[in-house]
Amino acid sequence: MLNKLLMAMKQKRKSIIENDIILIYIEDRPAIFARVEKIYPDVKPGWWRVKLLILQVPVVTTIWILDNDQIRGAEFTMNGTPIRIEVVKAPETKTQQPGTEAANHNPRTNNQQARILTLNPNNQKK
Repeated sequence: MLNKLLMAMKQKRKSIIENDIILIYIEDRPAIFARVEKIYPDVKPGWWRVKLLILQVPVVTTIWILDNDQIRGAEFTMNGTPIRIEVVKAPETKTQQPGTEAANHNPRTNNQQARILTLNPNNQKK
């Protein structure tokens, strides 16, 4: 009974897809962000080659070979180190409708103008 429940839970988890931003956990700690560049089948059935663009400086690409469960977030190990991946979802943003209090709030009076600062010393007015 427990095995059936676990299998059903695994099947409901969403697989990563190309262009997803993922967070890679190393030893249960968030460690690295990456973008999924390409996913294609490995020669071994049930396994996938996942090309990742590691978002660091400098940017690096790598290919991981993951099985069906690992590509859905199941934990695995690399050289004995526990690893798992998780799709990053952007937080929902609240949009203000025109005419609402936040949209009408202006800290400047109508007589004030914004001051423009230039970073190029040759363009400064005298």
